[in-house]
Amino acid sequence: MRKDLRWIRIRRPFIVVGGELTLSGLDLVFDDTLKYYEAPFQVKANGGILLIDDFGRQQVRPRDLLNRWIVPLENRIDYLSLHTGRKIEIPFDVLVMFSTNLPPKDLVDEAFLRRLRHKIEIGDPSFDEYREIFKKVAVSKGVAYSDEGLAYLLQEWYIKPQRKMRASHPRDLCDQIVDISRYLSVEPIMSKEMLDRAAESYFVEL
Repeated sequence: MRKDLRWIRIRRPFIVVGGELTLSGLDLVFDDTLKYYEAPFQVKANGGILLIDDFGRQQVRPRDLLNRWIVPLENRIDYLSLHTGRKIEIPFDVLVMFSTNLPPKDLVDEAFLRRLRHKIEIGDPSFDEYREIFKKVAVSKGVAYSDEGLAYLLQEWYIKPQRKMRASHPRDLCDQIVDISRYLSVEPIMSKEMLDRAAESYFVEL
């Protein structure tokens, strides 16, 4: 069967923005020197997902940021401004996701929460979930995984100090192990010594 070379297989875009997001980043940016526009984040994410990470920690107020999304979310159409002052209409086919560790009631009012129909609370992982996360992260980062090492980490750095497990800890601890291993020119393994050094430099008593 002949293939139509005008079509190529692609992945849907997945755009992540965090604390650097501003209202100006949601409109066209015109380059006076090169004479072209840079598309805003939601246009780059069209047909895919736009994740607003660390929502509530942006340089713009959460209420102002959310008000910017009300019309596009309801009508699936967005309006962008050209440098001439003219406005253009573009499709808004984006799944917008907000993630935060702040209480939602401190960020938005009830009226806007109703517009966000699907809300998912992600709690702390169980021991089994933590182990699965750690195992997958270790493999992806080239850290030699060890059940014995993980058992030591959990006992010494979680159970004894009564520290809560977070789903982000495996990624950060593996990054610490990789950094320390590179500095010492040794293999990244989950030995007691390596885990202690990684945990000591990562965890801070508040």
